[in-house]
Amino acid sequence: MSQEIQLPELGSVGLLRYGWRQLTSMRTALILLMLLGIASVPGSLIPQRTQNPIAVGAYFKDSPELSKWMDRFFLFDVYGSPWFSAIYILLFISLIGCVLPRTIEHFHAMRALPPPTPKNLNRMENYSKWDATGGELVTARSWFKANRFRILEQEGTISAEKGFMRETGNLFFHLALILILLGISFSSLFGMRGEAILNVGERFVNTPTSYDSLTYGKLFKDGKLANFIVTVDNFDAKYNVLTNAPEDYTLNITLQQGDLSIREKRVIKVNSPLTIGSTRIYLQANGYSPVVTVRDSEGSIALQGPIPFLPQDGNLRSIGAIKAPDANPQVGFLGSFVPTYARSNGNGAISVFPQALDPRLLLSVWSGDLGLDSGIPQSFYRIDTSSMQQIGLKSLKPGEVFEYSGGSITFEGYLKWVNLSFVDDPGKNYALLGAIVAILGLLASLFTRRRRIWIRCGSEIEVAGLAKNAAPGLEQELHKLIRVLKGEI
Repeated sequence: MSQEIQLPELGSVGLLRYGWRQLTSMRTALILLMLLGIASVPGSLIPQRTQNPIAVGAYFKDSPELSKWMDRFFLFDVYGSPWFSAIYILLFISLIGCVLPRTIEHFHAMRALPPPTPKNLNRMENYSKWDATGGELVTARSWFKANRFRILEQEGTISAEKGFMRETGNLFFHLALILILLGISFSSLFGMRGEAILNVGERFVNTPTSYDSLTYGKLFKDGKLANFIVTVDNFDAKYNVLTNAPEDYTLNITLQQGDLSIREKRVIKVNSPLTIGSTRIYLQANGYSPVVTVRDSEGSIALQGPIPFLPQDGNLRSIGAIKAPDANPQVGFLGSFVPTYARSNGNGAISVFPQALDPRLLLSVWSGDLGLDSGIPQSFYRIDTSSMQQIGLKSLKPGEVFEYSGGSITFEGYLKWVNLSFVDDPGKNYALLGAIVAILGLLASLFTRRRRIWIRCGSEIEVAGLAKNAAPGLEQELHKLIRVLKGEI
C-alpha cells in the first residue's frame, strides 16, 4: 500500500521569498516592460490634462458621461495614475532585484582565481605533450605573469586564465544600469520642465505664473525655482537663400540673477543652452508676432500689442487668433501671417521665404461672444466661431488699416518671438555617467578574449587550452608558449 507524501506548508516567509523570486526574474521584468509600453498607449492617443487641458475640456463638452468614466480611470492623466505608477514602480523593483544579484555574482567572478587543472588534459582542445627537460614550470610561471594571466599553481600544475576584463565589464555594465535607473527616477521626482514664448523686448521672471506650460516632479517645490530674470534683446535667424533651410539661430539676452542688481549679456544657440545653477534654458523654436491695434465702434483702443502666431511650415507661414473681449461689441480675428508674401495656385497666400521680406497679415473678422467668460479653457491660438458672425476679410501690409462695421484694426508691424524651454534635470548627469559606463562595460564584455591554459609538469610536459566563446588567437598563443617552454625562443 502506497504511502501518501505530504508536502510541507510554504509559510509566510516562504511565500514572500517565492514572490520576491518571481518579481525579480528576468521574465517578470520583460513582462512589466511590455505592460509599461501598452499602458503608455492611452497617454499618446487621449489628450492629457497636464499637457492639453483645452482638448480635455472639449472631451467633457462633447461627451460628458463618457468623459466622467474616462476620468475615473485616470485616462486624462495616464502618467500620474495609480495603475501606471504601480507598473513602473514594480518594474523598477524588478530590475533592481534582477541586476543586483548578477552584479554580486560578476564581482565574485572578477576576483576569483582560475579553476584547478583538470585530470585529463588530453580531452581538451589544442593538447600537446613532450618529454620534460626541467625548469618548464618556472619558465611557464614567468611567461604567464609577463602576459597578464592570473595563475593558480598546485602540485606541479599551473592553471592560468586571461581575459578577466570580461567579468569586470559585466560588473560595471550591471552597476551602470542601476545608476541609469536612479538618475531617471531622481529627475522625475525632483526635476521640472517649463516652456514660455517671449517676444523680442519682453522680460521673463522665473515664477510659476510666467510659464506657458510647467510640469513639476513629484517632490519638486516652487521655492526651488532659481532666482533670475531673462530679457530678450534680439533674435537673429539666418537662412539659406537656395533651400530656405535655417543655417544659424542666435538669441541675445540680458540675464539678472541672485540679487538681480547685475546685468549680464548672454547668447543662446540651438546646441548651446544657457546654464543657471541647475536650470538650463534651451532655444527650441521661433516665429512672428503681428503687432496690431484694435479699436471699437467708439474709436477706443480695445487691444494693442504683439500677438504670437504659430508657424505651419518651414517658410514660417503662421496662423493665430486675435481676441478683443473689451471691444463693444466683442470681436475676434482669425489670421494668417506670411513673412514673404506670394500667391499659389489654389492655395491662396503662401510664404516663399522664412525672413520677413514682404510681410502680410490676412484676417477673417468675427463678431459676437468670444466665450471667454464661460469658464471653459480655450486655445490662445483659436476662436470658437460657432456662435459668432463673420463680418469681413482683408489682407494687410504693415501700416495699413482695415475698417469694418463696429471698429477697425491696424497692422502696425511685427516682432519675432522665441520659444524657450526651461529644464531642471538633477539626475541627468548620473544617467549620462551610467550610460557611458554601461557602453564601456558592454564593449569590454563583448570584445575581451577570455581563455584558459593548463600545464602539468612531470616526466612529461602536458599543455592544453580552452577559448571561451570560440575567441580566436588561442592556437597562436599556445604555439608561442610551447616554443618558450622548449627553449626555442
